[in-house]
Amino acid sequence: MSRLYIGFILCFISFASFSQQDLKRYLDFAREKYKQGDYVYSLEYYQKAMQLDSNTVNTLWEYAEVLRAYKDYRKAAYYYGEVYSREEGEMYPNSLLYYGLMTKQTGDYEKAIEIFKKAKKLYRRLDARGYAYKKSRVELESCIWAKANQGDFSDLIMEPLPDYINTKNAEFAHRVEGNTLYFSSLRADSISAAEEVYSTTYKTQIYSSEIKEQYGKDELVDGVNWEHSNSGNGTFSLDKKRFYFSHCRENGHNYQCKILVAYVDKGKFVDIDTLGEIINYPGANTTMPFIGEWDGEEVLFYASDRIGGKGGMDIWYSFIKNGNSFKKPINIKMLNSEDNELSPFWDSAEKTLYFSSSWYDGFGGYDVFKSTYTSAFGEPENLLEPINSPANDLYYFKTSTKDSAYVSSNRLGSNYSKNPTCCSDIYLFRKEIQPEPPTIEETLEDLNKRLPVTLYFHNDIPNPRSWDTTTTVNYIDSYNDYIGMLDQYKKEYSAGLKAEKAEDAKEDIEDFFIEYVEQGVKDLNQFIKLLTVELEKGHKIEMTVKGFASPLAKTDYNVNLAKRRITSLKNYLRNYQDGLYIQYLDKTAPNGAELRIKEIPYGEYVANQLTSDNPNDVKNSVFSRAAAIERKIEIQSVDIIRQEDTLITLLSSDNMIHVAGKQKEGTEIETFFTIKNEGETPIQMTDFIITDNNPNVIVSYSTTHLEPGESIPIKLSFDTTGFKGHQIAEVEIRYNSVEKGLKLAIVAEIE
Repeated sequence: MSRLYIGFILCFISFASFSQQDLKRYLDFAREKYKQGDYVYSLEYYQKAMQLDSNTVNTLWEYAEVLRAYKDYRKAAYYYGEVYSREEGEMYPNSLLYYGLMTKQTGDYEKAIEIFKKAKKLYRRLDARGYAYKKSRVELESCIWAKANQGDFSDLIMEPLPDYINTKNAEFAHRVEGNTLYFSSLRADSISAAEEVYSTTYKTQIYSSEIKEQYGKDELVDGVNWEHSNSGNGTFSLDKKRFYFSHCRENGHNYQCKILVAYVDKGKFVDIDTLGEIINYPGANTTMPFIGEWDGEEVLFYASDRIGGKGGMDIWYSFIKNGNSFKKPINIKMLNSEDNELSPFWDSAEKTLYFSSSWYDGFGGYDVFKSTYTSAFGEPENLLEPINSPANDLYYFKTSTKDSAYVSSNRLGSNYSKNPTCCSDIYLFRKEIQPEPPTIEETLEDLNKRLPVTLYFHNDIPNPRSWDTTTTVNYIDSYNDYIGMLDQYKKEYSAGLKAEKAEDAKEDIEDFFIEYVEQGVKDLNQFIKLLTVELEKGHKIEMTVKGFASPLAKTDYNVNLAKRRITSLKNYLRNYQDGLYIQYLDKTAPNGAELRIKEIPYGEYVANQLTSDNPNDVKNSVFSRAAAIERKIEIQSVDIIRQEDTLITLLSSDNMIHVAGKQKEGTEIETFFTIKNEGETPIQMTDFIITDNNPNVIVSYSTTHLEPGESIPIKLSFDTTGFKGHQIAEVEIRYNSVEKGLKLAIVAEIE
């Protein structure tokens, strides 16, 4: 062996030895800084370590964990994905869950949906009762909801506070008292542009800013800040004589927080005391106080992980007597979850609690929700965009005038040095003052952005084995029955499969219920709220609803079934809010508002023809995802009705479709529709648009001009030569200047 080769081997061994020593030193230092919460330094040394070894799963996992803590969602998602691709949950079971959570916080809901579907399958096999499985299921629903509710439809203007308030660190607003904003900020005495803390003191402290025409320079609040501990979350008592705030001390590598109270004496905070153990439960974190008034009593809301909660930080409240005596705290079990509920704000006039949570349907990590109290707290309602974002949105509160609100958020656009989502800024939201209110056309354009709303049904529901075209069933009753059949669907759809494939089939059908059936009702509820607002303004609106069915029964039977399904939606509307919509549907509303429903019951004719229609194959023709996705109705559009737009067909079946049923190829199908001008002005038909420019479809008419009250027959012919299967021959009649004309159609099954 040559001396040169031996020298090379010795140098290589020596270099490898030094590299391993450096690697261990970098990793040890990075881990210690992570424990201390110094994520910037920790990341710096993990990056040095990864220059020496970027393939070890342990290092990739630890690096992803620090990125998540640092709220660098994009990079964290990438590295959690790398970890999972290498170990598939064997070493780090939470890698897939965190991969999904970080992806969600980048705003990529489509990708996150697919990750959480995969996560549900993994965690169901590991522990179907465990947190990871439940969290994956909740997040799947949340991402589907977020995807459906994206888009700023509000009239709110968002304004970040000035840069001398919002620094490149973190700020959290708590209260505007009089003309003074109280907020807390995480700042060091000296910080470089690279976010390196030169001071050993890096604490949260309470500041104030006087608001005149603009925000005044921030000032450290005397009396409630200490050099070696953290203060934040300020709120005044109803009589302004007491100031409650959070005080947190280091406890190892964690913090122990309690609520303190300072007395106000000539504008100064004095005689600070710690609230008793009835509030500051021993060993628990107790923080984020907010004082409000509830039915004439003073009440303290706060967040705590004390014993008796549902998991993580919960919101509690306690009534205050004589300013210093607290009643037994009550856990708001209706709102609290296995995750954290934080930063409560109580609107006394509305009897509404605002809070942030990472559990319910939302856009990001923490979203702001509200819950109104009547005899109990109501379901949490998301405040939507722009209040919420894919990042963390906390500390929502309104000003005393109720015309503006504050939120603290680390959303994109916040000040930062390295990581765009590292640190929270304070944002002010106020309503945009418009010189003129939006037109009905502008409003309906926004409403149409939320369409289609798709609602699903079990096989042959409502009124199975009936040729009726109407039903008394309310869609919501049908929906509840359908949801109750989930276990049966799982059993039938997984029949004949073994072990893991059977479990995967069960997850697939459950995902369908979550992604489509349940989401459809959520979309409906949101849509109806917005539609109600427009009807209350006195508008006349036409809503187009299309019905579908899977191809199990005869095609003409399925058309009638589709009609029944549309009727069930009408019944839902008639029962909505104790009959609110009856006046609109029956044209008896005092304000003149109307809601007309344009029905298009296409039945099976537009269903996927690959779906099984074999009645003996129940698994695929009834309980499969492919069959279930065809059984639906869609709210497709809403349009304003003007007097000149009232061209309506008068058919004995009260629709615009001729069902020809089964026909031999080569048959020429002919039918007549009667159209009538029910408006008060003449109608000029300007165009007859045949779908797909089908040359086998011919429309015939005697005139294109209709005087008010005049009616004429329209002949529609369809030569079926060269056609097979389910067919639709459709013409759209355009008239006057309307954007959407009247559609007439022949539907048939060609053999």
